[in-house]
Amino acid sequence: MPILNKSRLRPDVLKIVLERQKLQAQSITEYVRQPENQNFDFRVLWKKVMAGNVRFFESRGRDGQLGSIVSREEMLWLARLHRFTSRYVAEATQQKWPLPADVFVEPVAVEGVCAEWQSFADTSQSGVLLYFHGGGWILDSPGTHRPLTTAMARSAKMRVFSVDYRLAPEHRHPAHLEDCVACYKWLLSNKVAPGNIVVAGDSAGGNLTLATLLYLRDNRIPLPAGAVLISPSTDLTHSDETYFANGATDPILADSGVFWWKTAYAGGMDLTNPLISPLHGDMAGLPPLLFQVSTSEMLYGETRQCAEKAGNTGVDVTLETWDDMPHVFQQFGLHRLKEADEALAGIGAFIQRVAQIR
Repeated sequence: MPILNKSRLRPDVLKIVLERQKLQAQSITEYVRQPENQNFDFRVLWKKVMAGNVRFFESRGRDGQLGSIVSREEMLWLARLHRFTSRYVAEATQQKWPLPADVFVEPVAVEGVCAEWQSFADTSQSGVLLYFHGGGWILDSPGTHRPLTTAMARSAKMRVFSVDYRLAPEHRHPAHLEDCVACYKWLLSNKVAPGNIVVAGDSAGGNLTLATLLYLRDNRIPLPAGAVLISPSTDLTHSDETYFANGATDPILADSGVFWWKTAYAGGMDLTNPLISPLHGDMAGLPPLLFQVSTSEMLYGETRQCAEKAGNTGVDVTLETWDDMPHVFQQFGLHRLKEADEALAGIGAFIQRVAQIR
């Protein structure tokens, strides 16, 4: 039984969803045909995942057995499948809408962490957008997110340092956070001033952005000029009812089987740990924050709560919302939805307001 109700999606959004699902189906067919992926029957395993997804929504995440539905071996297989599908869709999308010819990508390694610089001809050399990609802590990379990050960079007139942090289930918390913090500290050690850095991330990357800020503040490391949080995952306890109520209008997360992702990421750790669920932390003393989210996505409620909590402690907070948009519509609707253009313009304006770039 699908959670998503496609009849409630705006026609232009539904069209993009259907095109994306077609590419995903093609990628799954290609993935399961490969000899190294024959140890599980996709149809059998996906049926189990979808049954677990229904239990997740029906129990509002309170079913104590959900974490054991998918074994570690199945998690690894599913994670590889999701990564394969994500790359397949990203490559097809980037063939249709190639990166601008003046975009320059330079791979770099930071104390064992892979990352890449992304810049273009008129990029400010002083400002850096430190980016943590989304993907539920289990998939995606700087490569899958290049269209979004380079569009953000152009809007902000600064270069991007996009981090390819370790992924679950091979690596659990705090590995992801350690990689993000290491890259921030590396920028400081390379004479990039904190006031010239803006940290940003979408979804799980938004979670890591907030966790990084909390870590930096608590360890008395100079804070960046600000942070951009695109549909951030802030509460892995899913205490806000909107998370489940909005499943019917979230074409990205509702039927993805996300119930096992947090198990892969956090294992048996306390989900109220602020470095895992930043909503449960003290937001005082953080730099200016820009939150962007759709009112119809599953992460709307916890994003709103986090923005309000930070604002109530005196943090400079901007919360921008859109209706009828999918999760991370800035990437999903790039080149196709006017709301994505509006959001990118807002990101650029925020960064230019808070960062000391020239």
